[in-house]
Amino acid sequence: MASWEDEADQPMQDLNDNFDRFNIDAPAFVPGQPYNFGVPQPPAEWSTAAAPEEARPEPVPPIGDTAPAVEEAPPAAPEKEETPVAPQESKRQVKPYVPPEDKKETLSLVFIGHVDAGKSTIGGHLLHLTGMVDARTLDKFAREAKEKNRETWYLSWALDTNSEERDKGKTVECGRAFFETDHKHFILVDAPGHKSFVPNMISGASIADIAVLVISARRGEFETGFERGGQTREHAMLVKTTGVKHLIILINKMDDSTVNWEEARYNECRDKLTPFLKKVGFNTKADVTFIPCSGFTGAFLRDPAPANQCSWYKGLTLLDYLDKLPPFTRCTDGP
Repeated sequence: MASWEDEADQPMQDLNDNFDRFNIDAPAFVPGQPYNFGVPQPPAEWSTAAAPEEARPEPVPPIGDTAPAVEEAPPAAPEKEETPVAPQESKRQVKPYVPPEDKKETLSLVFIGHVDAGKSTIGGHLLHLTGMVDARTLDKFAREAKEKNRETWYLSWALDTNSEERDKGKTVECGRAFFETDHKHFILVDAPGHKSFVPNMISGASIADIAVLVISARRGEFETGFERGGQTREHAMLVKTTGVKHLIILINKMDDSTVNWEEARYNECRDKLTPFLKKVGFNTKADVTFIPCSGFTGAFLRDPAPANQCSWYKGLTLLDYLDKLPPFTRCTDGP
């Protein structure tokens, strides 16, 4: 019996015999043409002489190859070097924004000041005077405020909408509304005055074009807000930091029993505020305006006070001053 080594050597012998039968000098196989299975010719002897040009056989293209010959493109002409041109810097020009004839200019107005200075009351009264809040709604607010023993707070409820603000009489979040004059459209932002809500005040002042700093002329309240670490100083500095240029000072509560529309009290508040505003960076001659008013009665908000109460102030009311503001200069071609 043969071993497995003998059987393994037998196929290798047959395989070597088959390799010896291969014709390595056979012509190339061309599809579609008959193949000559004749006896292979012995290879011609090597000759260094080149065959004549006519004796060289022409290559036969394969059947089915219909692709046209690719013509060589003429060499491209050398490109002319262009002289680099230095880019011209565009000069941005600040142009005054002119609203379309059929559209009023829109401005943002923020009320700032110490807590209990009367910001929300003035804002609610402005909405009523401009027709944004009707008398029926104010009567409803007056009845609800009387039930909570807050009769003098009903005007502020037009901007203080949640129960927490109405119960405590303190603005927590920025109240937002709008009103219109003859030539302008104003977005009113009522910022909180308590020192615990300064971040909310900053969010409202950051979108404002004009700031209205409300001052209480009542004896003791002005000193508390300005001289004893109140929010009057801080709010004025914050609005200047946020980019507000125009500042209106409303000296409120001039109808209080401790003031009674005294011109001396008005001058006292103005004289104490002016040096501080100069130090902050305001131009007190061009960009700061002082207006006495009463947010509860509406004196000098739209209509002047009776002559028997205040005959010494001959300036514009708040709405008249806002309506006559010149167009604001805005950069319209910026990013």
